[in-house]
Amino acid sequence: MRLLMIGRLNGELVTASKIAMSRGAAVTQADGVDQGLAALRAKGADLVMIDVGLSVRDLVTALEAERIRTPVVACGVSADARAAVAAIQAGAKEYIPLPPDPELIAAVLEAVAADGRSFVWRDPAMERVVKLAEQVARSEASVLITGESGTGKEVLARHVHARSNRAAKPFVSVNCAAIPEALLESELFGHEKGAFTGAVARRIGRFEEANGGTLLLDEISEMDVRLQSKLLRALQERVIDRVGGSAPVKVDIRVLATSNRNLVEEVRKGTFREDLFYRLNVVHLRLPALRERPADILELAAHFARKYAEANGLPARPLGRAAQALVRENPWRGNVRELENTIHRAVLLGTGTEIGPEAILTPEGEAIAAGAAAGPAARAAATAEAATRGLVGRTVAQVECDLILDTLDHCLGNRTHAAKILGISIRTLRNKLNEYVGAGLDVAEPGSARAAAAYG
Repeated sequence: MRLLMIGRLNGELVTASKIAMSRGAAVTQADGVDQGLAALRAKGADLVMIDVGLSVRDLVTALEAERIRTPVVACGVSADARAAVAAIQAGAKEYIPLPPDPELIAAVLEAVAADGRSFVWRDPAMERVVKLAEQVARSEASVLITGESGTGKEVLARHVHARSNRAAKPFVSVNCAAIPEALLESELFGHEKGAFTGAVARRIGRFEEANGGTLLLDEISEMDVRLQSKLLRALQERVIDRVGGSAPVKVDIRVLATSNRNLVEEVRKGTFREDLFYRLNVVHLRLPALRERPADILELAAHFARKYAEANGLPARPLGRAAQALVRENPWRGNVRELENTIHRAVLLGTGTEIGPEAILTPEGEAIAAGAAAGPAARAAATAEAATRGLVGRTVAQVECDLILDTLDHCLGNRTHAAKILGISIRTLRNKLNEYVGAGLDVAEPGSARAAAAYG
């Protein structure tokens, strides 16, 4: 755990720093926001703690502008409630009152280290994957993790890292589908000051940030072929070139990669380099879809019920038998992510001493009972009939627009998942969405669907 403390180390902050170090954190200190940003560009960090007397908003805004995704925690004297509220509103994830409580600091460090991701499984199909993952974890081999969106590929990657010889070093994740193509090179390899418009200072990239540890290239199939060649050199020679730089930089990393596509097919189509595929695919871990590991469904549902009850300050309640039957029978096309969102809603909406079937709802607030109980043929016929009625009198462009936006809503704004369902590339989807936004249409943001009024 790399902790950056921003603020003058005197009094309570010194104590907080010592507590963090006693819990295994490597602490770096900066006096102000500008110095803190410089330290983040140069060394990276897993967590930032900032004195609430400094400008939390300026720090958070600067991090967002430079696409640095390190969580920020504010700290200050316990009586300063107004400053605490302002810090949270400015973008801090948490507020720690000073003088520091050792257990509170330990809990924050542990929460960041865990990153809110728990690895839960019971099904034999998943057991085989986990055993293979643990068998290769202590090696230096690159690992390719494939599976449908929402199956938990990043969770498995973190599991591999946690059991590797690099567990005490950084784990850095880059979502290749979420970062615009023009910025991904700088995100991975860093840049020198003045390398392009907006490059106000030198910044290390994710390769250097992960030095000594593990770099996860999430959804690597979305990476442009041109950039794939630079990535291949970095993996082969363990050196990178910052954008605008003149000297190569050595890095010591282990690379894991994920994809929800069939990379063999992508190689055949020419959208993914064959030599890069073989460099990454030393060990291949295929995560089964949730419907292929039925014994995990109720285990995960119970875990999420406990997790979100605790997170929302609610009493822990089990799923009742009827709710369990609904959960067990649902096909979960969105896999673990869809299940998690459904149980989160159920925890918030359920009443009584246990969670009943009335709380197991779709994102639109509709019951899933009828869809889950009906057979595949009946559901397909009903869907086809409704779709046919809705197409008459409309242009192809209008139908395409509705299909894209409704699919994105179904995926709660997840562009990668929506593109896969639609059978188009993530770039094509982004271009379409930019057109719709330019036309004034409402487009679902990641993690949410459009408001009900948007459906007309």
